[in-house]
Amino acid sequence: MSWRWLFAATALLAGACGGEPGREEAPPPSPVLYELASADGAVEGWLFGTIHALPDGVEWRTERIDRIVDEADMLIVEIAALEDSAANSRVFERLARTPGQPDILTRVDPAMRTELAELMDRGGFGPRDFAALETWAAALSLARVMRHGGSANGVDRALIRDFAGRPIDELEGFERQLAIFDRLPEEEQRDLLGAVVTDSRRAQEDPGQLARAWHAGDIAIIEAESERGMLADPELREALLVGRNRAWSEQLAAILAAEAKPLVAVGAAHLVGEDGLPTLLERRGYTVTRIQ
Repeated sequence: MSWRWLFAATALLAGACGGEPGREEAPPPSPVLYELASADGAVEGWLFGTIHALPDGVEWRTERIDRIVDEADMLIVEIAALEDSAANSRVFERLARTPGQPDILTRVDPAMRTELAELMDRGGFGPRDFAALETWAAALSLARVMRHGGSANGVDRALIRDFAGRPIDELEGFERQLAIFDRLPEEEQRDLLGAVVTDSRRAQEDPGQLARAWHAGDIAIIEAESERGMLADPELREALLVGRNRAWSEQLAAILAAEAKPLVAVGAAHLVGEDGLPTLLERRGYTVTRIQ
């Protein structure tokens, strides 16, 4: 099975709910970008909210982003080895497959089974495709069906190419991210699968809504979406978003204390709300200012 990272779906940023952000009538791009400064006002780095998949032809770069890409000493991303698909596939196969899994249709509420079967059909899946897949892996595989755009157009991939020859570090890496899902109790994995089914219904109504919100830097919409679906479940929210933000804020505090000035590029859902990285870094004494 060819595997591409699907965290965008769980973070609700691969595109959820009309038109493309790159349409002629779309406003100029303005994805969320923050400046990070120490207590004395010295700029220590930048925090950029990314999207992990986009349709072809979407222009998201701005003069300010290009300037910061030039000025930053290093890049910090969630996963640095995004292009190593062979290694990532091996990790997925090792973590995701356990023979003898129950029928996928029995892993959701009976009221959802028709919708789950329809989602499987749209993705070209049959029940046998999930016979050995743990529930979290089945959920992420089905989330691909909802993805709006291609991961090859992901902003994180473009930035990694921009920083070729300069230091690139990662907050988690592919295996650590997948392990978050793999550690979920089966009950929560089934909640995740059910949320994917529910989200698929909304995704069909307006598949480009969230991509447009990201493109415009509309934090209100991004935050609202980050509180719906699977992230409305308290246990899933803690495991997939809030707990990771706490860990990342600790890692970033150590990085920002060093001399190098990083561009930190993570999914935009991690930058909103009281549990978002800007708020957590402010609590650590940094001045966080939105500059785009």
